[in-house]
Amino acid sequence: MDRTQLPLNALRAFEASARHLSFTRASAELCVTQAAVSHQVKGLERRLGAVLFRRLAHGLVLTEEGQALLPVLTEAFDRIGRGLERFQAGAMRQVLTVGVVGTFAVRWLLPRLAGFRDAQPLVDVQVRTHNNKVDLAAEGLDMAIRFGDGRWHGVACEEILRAPLTPVCAPGLAARLEAPRDLASVPLLRSYRREEWPAWCAAAEVEPPTAFGPVFDSLSLMVQAAILGEGVALAPPIMFGRELHLRQLVQPFPVEAEVGAYWLTALAGRPLTPAMAAFRDWCLAPAFRAQPYGGD
Repeated sequence: MDRTQLPLNALRAFEASARHLSFTRASAELCVTQAAVSHQVKGLERRLGAVLFRRLAHGLVLTEEGQALLPVLTEAFDRIGRGLERFQAGAMRQVLTVGVVGTFAVRWLLPRLAGFRDAQPLVDVQVRTHNNKVDLAAEGLDMAIRFGDGRWHGVACEEILRAPLTPVCAPGLAARLEAPRDLASVPLLRSYRREEWPAWCAAAEVEPPTAFGPVFDSLSLMVQAAILGEGVALAPPIMFGRELHLRQLVQPFPVEAEVGAYWLTALAGRPLTPAMAAFRDWCLAPAFRAQPYGGD
């Protein structure tokens, strides 16, 4: 028997009947009669030379052969369904999986993502957040946005947003800070990038104070701690315009330090798919760099 010639209707009839353990419910799902479903399943059993169901008075029970066949067919039909769903208006939808450092995802990417969907309605963007440590190949990512100096092994990088750092804190704490040297007397909230405070102090031309205070692996969490008065955080003000406008945060000093930028990365040497190219062009467009909050 040539199993590649098995009738699709019979396979579909068996799969639906096996999920419901009922010819009646399968017939309702497939919009055919119960007799037609039963006939198709019997025909399939004949061609396979195997009994797939035990037909009991109270319903159907799968045999071992039926139990083995069901997950294979269910997966196959699900894959066909997902593939067909990707067609829209005569074209196939593309899936783009992007890993994004958490703060950038919430503060910058998500407020703009509707604009990308409007421009590229056939591209479905799947966003996965990370804490700036990402393995494109191992995690099955097409692209990733991360913060740093753009020097990562095995990846091609393009700078999409500069984000210099400056101290930010609650207004009450800022009142105690007349000059950068006063930072030695307050808790300094730190990220896992130890070079940030020394870099800012060098820009401010002061000796780096002995840092004390909690360490965070999330910029958003660190800034929230600063809003609550837990200490002074180093953060890119471009990401926290709303909090600065509402004076939940203030910048006690105007000095900024360049310690990194946000980069769009992809595996080096990998050709860009049309979806990847569209996302890249969108990220590099001037509109992408526009401030998300423009309060007066």
